Amino acid sequence: MASQSQGIQQLLQAEKRAAEKVAEARKRKARRLRQAKEEAQVEIEGYRLERERDFQQKQQAALGSRGHVCAEVELQTRRRVQAMQGGQAQGKERVLRQLLGLVCAVHPQLHPNYRLAA
Repeated sequence: MASQSQGIQQLLQAEKRAAEKVAEARKRKARRLRQAKEEAQVEIEGYRLERERDFQQKQQAALGSRGHVCAEVELQTRRRVQAMQGGQAQGKERVLRQLLGLVCAVHPQLHPNYRLAA
């Protein structure tokens, strides 16, 4: 009986050691998973920052060229407005002289429908 009891004790101890090894392996696995997750998170963040930087550069290039086009359109618009104002100023004098000439040149005459009373 003593040998059976001793055998059972050895089996229990072996089982306990095996359970401890399994628990330790699970802990190592959990640590490795956490570490891998953190490393992946760092890598993802780096990739996101890189893509964001590329996007900002492309956006800046597009906006920069758009800004140049806007400035060019603005300049052309100002030139056209100035040309129109200059033409309006020149035509204004001519039109005023013509209107004054027509208003001041009065030629009195009877209306064609006017009948003389007999």
